[in-house]
Amino acid sequence: MALKKIITGLIIIVGVSLFTAFGVNYVSPKGIALFGEWDTSKGAIRAKSKQDLPYINEIEIKDVRVAKKFFDEGNTIFVDARVYEDYAEGHIQGAASMPVHRFDEMIDDFLHTYSQSQLIITYCSGRECDDSHYLAEQLIDAGYTNIKIFIDGYPDWKKKGYPIEK
Repeated sequence: MALKKIITGLIIIVGVSLFTAFGVNYVSPKGIALFGEWDTSKGAIRAKSKQDLPYINEIEIKDVRVAKKFFDEGNTIFVDARVYEDYAEGHIQGAASMPVHRFDEMIDDFLHTYSQSQLIITYCSGRECDDSHYLAEQLIDAGYTNIKIFIDGYPDWKKKGYPIEK
């Protein structure tokens, strides 16, 4: 009889724990999608399903050569969404640093420096990194109208031998 009570208690504890964990994961903006796009060959992975954000696919740059073309045109601002330490170790030449977690404290200066109609390309550490997506969303919410996301980010840019600086 005591064993049955223990097993029942354990089942209740595990059930409540799972319910809580899945609930928190569901409402968290950084939650892990249980069903989502996890195949990097189809684009960058992200915690939210791309069905929740249909415009994301439209603004993604999936080929480093396209990003380089924008770079060569010279009228594009590349914005690095990685933490400052990663930016300092190396970044796309001329890129601005705006770590996504520091957006609120940096947006006022950014608004004064770059026109809201300026083409801005956000990037981070590749397809497994979604910081560039979150930064793009925040810039759009701040009024920027010409945003793209370079999903292969700094690692692919560097691998191709394109201009970088430290």
